[in-house]
Amino acid sequence: MGDVSSSWRRQRNRWAGTGAAVMAVSLCAGCSGGSAAAGHSGASSVRLVNSAAAAVVVTGATPEAESISLSRVLFVSAPVVVVAGSGDAAGIHRGAAAAVRLGVPLLVMKEKEASQSAQVAAEISRLHAGSVLAMSSAVADDLKGHTKARITTDTTALPAVSRADPTSPVAVLMGEGASPELGEAVSASARAAGATVIPVKGADLRDDPGVIKALATLGSARVVAVGKNFGSTGRLTQRVAVARTGVQLPGGGQALFPGHRLVALYGYPGTPVLGVLGAQGLDASIARVKKMAARYQRLSTVPVVPTFEIIATIADSTPGPDGNYSDESSVASLRPWVEKAGKAGLYVVLDLQPGRANLLDQAKLYAPLLKLPYVGLALDPEWKLTRTQRPLQQIGSVDASAVDAVSAWLSQLTTTEKLPQKLLVLHQFQLQMIRHEKELNLSHDNVQVLIHMDGQGTQPMKKATWKAVTNAAPKGIPFGWKNFYTKDHPMLSPEQTMAARPAPSMISYQ
Repeated sequence: MGDVSSSWRRQRNRWAGTGAAVMAVSLCAGCSGGSAAAGHSGASSVRLVNSAAAAVVVTGATPEAESISLSRVLFVSAPVVVVAGSGDAAGIHRGAAAAVRLGVPLLVMKEKEASQSAQVAAEISRLHAGSVLAMSSAVADDLKGHTKARITTDTTALPAVSRADPTSPVAVLMGEGASPELGEAVSASARAAGATVIPVKGADLRDDPGVIKALATLGSARVVAVGKNFGSTGRLTQRVAVARTGVQLPGGGQALFPGHRLVALYGYPGTPVLGVLGAQGLDASIARVKKMAARYQRLSTVPVVPTFEIIATIADSTPGPDGNYSDESSVASLRPWVEKAGKAGLYVVLDLQPGRANLLDQAKLYAPLLKLPYVGLALDPEWKLTRTQRPLQQIGSVDASAVDAVSAWLSQLTTTEKLPQKLLVLHQFQLQMIRHEKELNLSHDNVQVLIHMDGQGTQPMKKATWKAVTNAAPKGIPFGWKNFYTKDHPMLSPEQTMAARPAPSMISYQ
């Protein structure tokens, strides 16, 4: 990607890559408003759309129609329109150069298809274009009879054009998928309108650190995303708002999976009996988990992120002053571990063992820490009690509705604070621990739910639990695997752990 740290006005004259998306378009309604740029004497002026919308997604049925839709999103009017055949790579290349030089749209069409000729002619009319530069005689012949504009194949026969400068920066995100030629056509129209073109790798802009950096540099630029992978305009708007902060997760990007793998030490600081995290001091714990993560990095195709899973509320055999059988750690006591871990490049998960407490109420206690971009949450149903139950007398459970209340609150917190995607871990080793599991609400784009298999014992037992847990879960959800140093017989090596299918997205040690 080109360096976007220079002025966006200079950036519009750069050539931004020609690879691009399967871009098919719905014609954009309500985009006709615009502002005229100052023109040169004797030249007809291009007018650009000046929209208040922070972001818009351009999608549709065909790549050819997509070029028309992008024109509608970017241009109010243009005295000249460039048209090339979609199968004519050389014509598209020459047309792209002409469109960028003139500052006018480049439309593409399939030759000898009357319906496409009519669609292109309708866009020429909307733009009030008096001249059409056809990049082949076949395109010129196809357009005759469909438009009143003067059609020419001669670049020297065009009228003088006063190109427009946008009144505010515009970024055009180019998804992957289409041919390089069609990508070049879309890029040309964007650059002709003074936009910065940003190629996006993969299906989610949050997975591309370069895109996040570019959008953060451009600040308040209006974003036009071309391609079906970007989802709805509402979803894009939310993702762009987070990208503009420039804040990324440990390992890069602003989404967790499948682009990362977490390797965690589980426990409570200073208390070895509760897990390996408490078996050494803070600095030694950071060094230990980094060493463990490095062993997995050799086996992983995605970045492995060292992680702390800190028990924030600890199940207690006594009811305590509040009667909920759960000892809530203070934010102040956890903050040194959380913040130093974050500075060291770790992700942190706060684990709740709620007892009789309400899950949502406990989660809210840790809002000050959850506002940090590298902190997620875990719910441990094993320790959830009814009003008549006590710890260690049964295996607890939670209903999907209680989990949904937490995920909805966590999503709102993440939206309000413009944070990268949050992790919500659900621990499970019996299916009854998450009642109505198939009904879990997984629709929050900024909350990634993961089910963590916590079974212990012999490896045949653990594999049976893994199979049961993974088969019962909602489709598409990622999974975690826990290795126990003293309760597994034997404990798996990293190589053996990674051989599990599906491959675990989170591996923790207790």
